Amino acid sequence: MKEQCLFSAHHGSIKVTRNQTKHVEGETEVHHRPKRGWVWNQFFVLEEHMGPDPQYVGKLHSNSDKGDGSVKYILTGEGAGTIFIIDDTTGDIHSTKSLDREQKTHYVLHAQAIDRRTNKPLEPESEFIIKVQDINDNAPKFTDGPYIVTVPEMSEMGTSVLQVTATDADDPTYGNSARVVYSILQGQPYFSVDPKTGVIRTALHNMDREAREHYSVVIQAKDMAGQVGGLSGSTTVNITLTDVNDNPPRFPQKHYQLYVPESAQVGSAVGKIKANDADTGSNADMKYTIINGDGSGVFSISTDKETREGILSLKKPLNYEKKKSYTLNIEGANTHLDFRFSHLGPFKDVTMLKIIVGDVDEPPLFTMPSYVMEVYENAKIGTAVGTVTAQDPDIANSLVRYFVVHNTEEDRYFTIDASTGTIKTAKIFDREETPWYNITVAASEIGKFHQENVIHKILDVNDNPPELAREYEIVVCENAKPGQVIQTISATDKDNSANGARFHFSLDEGLSMNPNFTLRNNEDNTASILTRRRRYSRTTQDVYYLPVLISDGGTPTLSSSSTLTIRVCACEQDGRVRTCHAEAFLSSAGLSTGALIAILLCVVILLAIVVLFITLRRSKKEPLIISEEDVRENVVTYDDEGGGEEDTEAFDITALRNPSAAEELKYRRDIRPEVKHVPRHHPSSSLDSIDVQEFIKQRLAEADLDPSVPPYDSLQTYAYEGHRSEAGSISSLDSATTHSDQDYNYLGDWGPEFKKLAELYGEIESERTT
Repeated sequence: MKEQCLFSAHHGSIKVTRNQTKHVEGETEVHHRPKRGWVWNQFFVLEEHMGPDPQYVGKLHSNSDKGDGSVKYILTGEGAGTIFIIDDTTGDIHSTKSLDREQKTHYVLHAQAIDRRTNKPLEPESEFIIKVQDINDNAPKFTDGPYIVTVPEMSEMGTSVLQVTATDADDPTYGNSARVVYSILQGQPYFSVDPKTGVIRTALHNMDREAREHYSVVIQAKDMAGQVGGLSGSTTVNITLTDVNDNPPRFPQKHYQLYVPESAQVGSAVGKIKANDADTGSNADMKYTIINGDGSGVFSISTDKETREGILSLKKPLNYEKKKSYTLNIEGANTHLDFRFSHLGPFKDVTMLKIIVGDVDEPPLFTMPSYVMEVYENAKIGTAVGTVTAQDPDIANSLVRYFVVHNTEEDRYFTIDASTGTIKTAKIFDREETPWYNITVAASEIGKFHQENVIHKILDVNDNPPELAREYEIVVCENAKPGQVIQTISATDKDNSANGARFHFSLDEGLSMNPNFTLRNNEDNTASILTRRRRYSRTTQDVYYLPVLISDGGTPTLSSSSTLTIRVCACEQDGRVRTCHAEAFLSSAGLSTGALIAILLCVVILLAIVVLFITLRRSKKEPLIISEEDVRENVVTYDDEGGGEEDTEAFDITALRNPSAAEELKYRRDIRPEVKHVPRHHPSSSLDSIDVQEFIKQRLAEADLDPSVPPYDSLQTYAYEGHRSEAGSISSLDSATTHSDQDYNYLGDWGPEFKKLAELYGEIESERTT
């Protein structure tokens, strides 16, 4: 015999049977242990139940339940006791709340049947599921909207623009609650949408951005496969047409006119022109060019990239008097072309521009951009240098006046004739001081003036004699040989090369041939000094003076004389200078001891003779004057060692006598020269106007430069004292008989003429005192 337990829900029931044993006739009845079990199906509950009573879910029943209330049903698990309640006697399950499938799709619970009296389970605990059944309670949604998208203008029909997607929270596996269909609510006939995929496409050919640029398209998504009663959602798609180069540039007018004054500066912008292009961005970029016209060489055009305008500039100055108008053909063309739209071209346009030149009252213009004039230095004040010329460029051709703009001190060195423009000197110039002058001359008419620079070059005149380039320290070795070059000299000239670049060197022609040195002109603006004899002695003469005459090659020729100083020095065998100072002769000669003793004895004897001579002079009492008629003065020179002041017979005194009292010119009586005497030059001035001082200097120069004179003092006596002497008479008639009684200190107060005499007598007195 089988025992059955039943659990049922509103969707169906499950029966549980148990085995039973029946007695059959002739058979023995067998009893078996009964089996009990739970067999469950899935329960369903509708979502969003809004009724007043709890919604019935199902029923639990055990075959052990006899209906007497002894069986107690217990429900546990998700939502048990809160969402789901059970009648513990009948086993009925109800839902007390409205459920939302989109929040929770199912609940897992556990059921158990126990004996109410003993609380022992009658059936094992079993698990079952309550699934929330979907209804269409969610509309489709566009989570990414609204959309902003672009599509090129002039696109072909059917060009894909965008794909939109709507989502539905309902169960896609149950019914059509989540089956979405797309449609277009706004945007026709320009765009369309695919009902299944949501792809938006263009619906017209050649949509023109310049006609309409922005579009607002509304797309709807509806569930239940679009059937009546389905829920729907919508979104907006903003579509912008992007530009392509499908419009060529066009000038608004075919003829333009522009006024430009003739005073416009070269390089300045004189006007603008623009061609219109309906495109934007790089599709509207263009370049302007002048393709022809008589003003193509006078004007130029460039393109402003920001404003896309053509900027017209001036290349050459305008002159109303020469040309009053110009004509230009200007082209504007796109720089970025799209060959898909070449059939809409050509993508360029041409217009004609007429330029009217305006007349302006202009200042005078000089005939030359600058002037360079020349004038000789030392030219007289008022010498004309040159002429500047300016003209009024206007048709009126007004009178032009000239003047010097006194901006610098140099502008005051010149004057200008206001009417003729002739520039003259205002001072005497020296090229060696300033070789160039830069002045500014202005020409004016009716208050307008134009400045011009005038540069004056001072031409050279040979007014500077040549000079030695520097001071030379010339040395000749004692062991020099004849013809040896000891120094090369050069000269400089302040004049320019035309008047001073070629120099000629020579010895002074007024002097006799120099026996010691000669001069050789090298013909390259230098000269060499050469020796003329063998060996020189420092002890005899350690300094030589060589007068040199330097002349330039200018016109007229100028020359100058300079005296070179030549020092005698002791040199090594290779020519290196050892010393130029006088040394003791004995030590340098390297003599023996006997020779030194002999020389010392000679020196002692000479000293004794000198002492004896001085003693005799002091003991001598007779006066120097022989007779009263022969009143003469003694002039003694102490250039070299000589016989003293009593040596009065060295020369004939007639050489220094008054020329009116001289009877004849005689040679010196002490030594008659073997060589021919240098002729003496007599002054051509009259006797009444002769200068005795100058006469004495000439005679002294002749005596010094005479190569035949002996190397000792020469005594010249003269009887003519001259006139206008500040020192008075220097006659020795009133002198004391002994020199020790005479004081010569007053000679130092007589002037430079008696400087040498004061020094000599001062030395004699000091020697006598010692």
